[in-house]
Amino acid sequence: MQRITVLLADDHTVVRQGLKALLIVEGDIEIVGEADTGRHAVQLAKKLLPDVVVMDIAMPLLNGLEATRQITKQVPSSKVLILSSYSEDEYVQQLTEAGAAGYLVKQTAANDLLKAIREAYKGNAFFSPSIAKRLRDQCREAFVSGQPVRKRNDYLTTREAEVLQLIAEGQANKQIAAELCISIKTVEKHRQQVMNKLNIHDVAGLTRHAISKGIIESNAGAKPIL
Repeated sequence: MQRITVLLADDHTVVRQGLKALLIVEGDIEIVGEADTGRHAVQLAKKLLPDVVVMDIAMPLLNGLEATRQITKQVPSSKVLILSSYSEDEYVQQLTEAGAAGYLVKQTAANDLLKAIREAYKGNAFFSPSIAKRLRDQCREAFVSGQPVRKRNDYLTTREAEVLQLIAEGQANKQIAAELCISIKTVEKHRQQVMNKLNIHDVAGLTRHAISKGIIESNAGAKPIL
């Protein structure tokens, strides 16, 4: 039997342990790696080429949205399943547009995760029932009204989102430059573009925005650089 190789990406060790306990008893699933940051998840995906990546949204250094964008672009053979506490339409839309094969809410994941992994491996999409219903309702409403489902065009680029997250985590320009292997001047340029796009012009405001959007968790920020 050919096994489905899975990479687990979540910054909470307890969550990863729980997922492993659920998955390792399945004869057709093999856990090939674990990542505790989004950047680590991208690195492992490129190295291990897993069939499925189970990805949380709020993770250090690189959040799940940006990690998903990078994995689906750089490792197209890997299917990304989002497993998150956040179920708002905005997250679902952004992750779907980023290439995620499915979206599960953690509260019901125990019932859905195994099926979702197998469906993603087959090339199918899978969403938690509550999310799938909302998506159907939105598509039905768009069809009846003759209006396309709205897409936002003000999303940050991957690099801008990386810079925003690191700013919100309390890193100074020099630290961000070292982390992303770019110049301080380039960091400053991205920082200004982020502020302009979001119309937020102070670090405290950017941090609040990042928390509200699930980019970082409320206790993740270090000492803000004010």
